Amino acid sequence: MDLITEYLLLGLRFDRLERGFVDAYTGDPTLRARVEGEASPRPGELRLRCRELLTELDSSDLAHERIAFLRAQLTGLECSARVMSGDPVGFVEEVAAYFDVRIGLGDEARYAAAHSELHELLPGDGTLAQRYADYRLADECPADRLHEVVHAFSSQLRDHVRAEYELAPTETVSYDVVTDQPWSGFNYYRGEFHSDVAINADLPHRLTQLPHLVAHESYPGHHTEHCRKEASLVAGQQHREHTVFLVNTPECLIAEGLADLGISVTVGQRWGAWAAEILRDLGFSVDGELAERVSQAAAPLNDVRQDAAILLHDRGRGQEEVLDFLQRWTLVSRERAQQSLRFLTHPLWRAYTSTYVEGHRLLSTWLDARPVGASIGARFRRLLDEPLTPGRIVAETDSRPAADQDVRA
Repeated sequence: MDLITEYLLLGLRFDRLERGFVDAYTGDPTLRARVEGEASPRPGELRLRCRELLTELDSSDLAHERIAFLRAQLTGLECSARVMSGDPVGFVEEVAAYFDVRIGLGDEARYAAAHSELHELLPGDGTLAQRYADYRLADECPADRLHEVVHAFSSQLRDHVRAEYELAPTETVSYDVVTDQPWSGFNYYRGEFHSDVAINADLPHRLTQLPHLVAHESYPGHHTEHCRKEASLVAGQQHREHTVFLVNTPECLIAEGLADLGISVTVGQRWGAWAAEILRDLGFSVDGELAERVSQAAAPLNDVRQDAAILLHDRGRGQEEVLDFLQRWTLVSRERAQQSLRFLTHPLWRAYTSTYVEGHRLLSTWLDARPVGASIGARFRRLLDEPLTPGRIVAETDSRPAADQDVRA
């Protein structure tokens, strides 16, 4: 049996041990049926198979970029098998194997500076946490209009994306409101250019943050990436390894990083005014400029989630201390901090926060390091179309010609 088929079977077998490990599968249904008919695999067996396939890559006649992609993926899978076996794996080591990135604690001075900037943007009585909560509450989308607002942003973003990146005429996204999940939104790619996007109603959704969520899950984020890769890599080049998308592998860091860049590469600066205009047509009045400034000021606080994971899983801090840490720096309620902790302690998702933090950091730097004269759109298209790995992104960023080091196109 060929190496690619063995890789697909391996990924599907991980899903037998932890449902949800296969985020999306659009390949041969007989492979999935075969795996479902097998006895449940043991983690040790999957770890051994990972090592065997890594060895087979050394003599493979696949193209270099395919070998690099599969090597990174299999390294992440081998670590998942170790964790599932109960082997002691340090959290920082686990993240490095899963996502091909090294992590460490952030700088609390940056968080304090972000608080100072938010203090200036949100004047009034009460603590900063109270004022920030009041600001978010005033911006909250009514639950009975969530679906309408999401569709309005989705329609506008779809037009933006279609003008820049070709999509199949038949591509579609369906939105559904759900509850009792550890995440705010989730893309379920079904294949044949269709996604179902679930939005968690347990969490309040802000009117001026919904553009980011829709961009992340749909246009130009996860849905767009899946569609483009299905058309180019799978249908066009028969690279079947891209018919499966596996949690806790390096492809996740690329996917989440590009999705988090969605608004900046489509609407760009002054997205706040753009969002305010769409919301005005729906009868909502928001200060788009303030929303944009608050979002920019609060951006460093996104790293706090990764710090919390490191403190919890690597530094041995208790859950109550981590909850206090989250509340202090992210300025959220106890309930919202507990929702974050739920994600950080989920067996499948506990390391996943790093894909957002490090993915955005890595890909933002790479976009800024693009050759002089190259457009952001053309650079971003590579993320949508190519099987890039974090290691390759780092190599390309570090190899930028010296003459370009201080120049941004």
